[in-house]
Amino acid sequence: MTERSTNLWGGRFTEKPHETFAEFNDSFRFDRRLLAADLRASAAHARGLGRAGLLTDEETDAITGGLSQLLADSAIADNFFDAPAEDVHSFIEAKLVEAIGEAGRKLHTGRSRNDQVATAFRLWLRDEIGSIDALLRDLQAAILDIAEGFRDAIIPGYTHLQRAQPVLFAHWCLAYFEMLKRDRARLEDVYKRVNVMPLGSGALAGTGFPIDRESIASELGFAAVSANSLDAVSDRDFAIDFAGACSLIMVHLSRLAEDMILYCSTEFGFLKLSDAVSSGSSLMPQKKNPDALELLRGKAGRVFGNHAALLATMKGLPLAYNKDMQEDKEAVFDCVDTVKISLRAAAIVVENAVVDEERMLQAATNGYLNATELADYLVRKGIPFRTAHDAVGRIVLTGIDQNKELNELDLNDMQAIAPEIGKDVFSSLTIESTLASKSAVGGTSPERVHDALKTARVSING
Repeated sequence: MTERSTNLWGGRFTEKPHETFAEFNDSFRFDRRLLAADLRASAAHARGLGRAGLLTDEETDAITGGLSQLLADSAIADNFFDAPAEDVHSFIEAKLVEAIGEAGRKLHTGRSRNDQVATAFRLWLRDEIGSIDALLRDLQAAILDIAEGFRDAIIPGYTHLQRAQPVLFAHWCLAYFEMLKRDRARLEDVYKRVNVMPLGSGALAGTGFPIDRESIASELGFAAVSANSLDAVSDRDFAIDFAGACSLIMVHLSRLAEDMILYCSTEFGFLKLSDAVSSGSSLMPQKKNPDALELLRGKAGRVFGNHAALLATMKGLPLAYNKDMQEDKEAVFDCVDTVKISLRAAAIVVENAVVDEERMLQAATNGYLNATELADYLVRKGIPFRTAHDAVGRIVLTGIDQNKELNELDLNDMQAIAPEIGKDVFSSLTIESTLASKSAVGGTSPERVHDALKTARVSING
């Protein structure tokens, strides 16, 4: 036979690729992180070929043994990845043939790089989803720790960044716990779509060999095999789903960061950040900047960009595989890397934050945050809510004119606007009463919040 090409497709070609095209085309610089996943899938494929009678027992053992050795070598050899390669898949084949000889050339029987890539990518991403879920849980635990540590602290709740109604600080914490809970559920749903095996789909039409796809899928832990070979090799919905889930994780981290940036400012003063997650100014010696939080907010944009890039890449592709789809890896890899470091950083910030309960309480008891309670008080006296709302608005104006909070006003001044108000109104306007009245499910009453904390703790410890 004539001399073989060093890549996976060169037999039909008489000229070498231009060096600029090779650099443009090759993906080994970034897809090498799929090595372990591809080795695992390749070993399962080899055993499937053996069961189908396409490899002898000796060949199967040689191939699987060679793949195992490559995995071991990759962990200890500093120069393991130094050999040039188009991608990690051609790299593995070249290394395998070098190690075990001609038997290594039989591994690619019954598969294409198209279904090989898709399988390794899914295996790798499946593991990463588990890692991200664990980090989400860690952040939930950090949020619960600070919530339980200040379970009776009171903070102003805001709408339009204006003080609105008082809530327990733990209730604020639990709002972010719920966001992260949805993130974990969303990742679980993405995992189900990732966990489908395309191996055995060939380039696009399926395989012509009697390979038992279900047994290979079972060995690799896939829940199902793909139902259509054309779709299997050209499907990147799972990658887009994953990037979308990562985008929402970053939305929630960015919102948490924004709240904390505000709360640790001099103007708010509700929180103090640890020196470990802050930086100073090169010019102003007094500054302590919330850099970790600002980076959380900023890094959200790059994940959103990855999601948009994947959508744009896939939107106009004809069936089946197209080289455009090589662009899926870097976008997903960056999503994984960015989300993981962001979750770690967020947990460290929360774990080291210091709460100023007195400052929060002062803010929660100033600014007429109990105005809604006064309206509700009038409703209980039989006044229609819209009428009560108007009356309380006028009472608030009186308070503003007198520079007094509602609970500091003279009863006669309030009765001049709403005669139904009695002496018992003042007990309704205390912050304790205000909080306790929000006792419906999901409300900020101490009883509800304490129960919610217990439920949340059980949910992440279960």
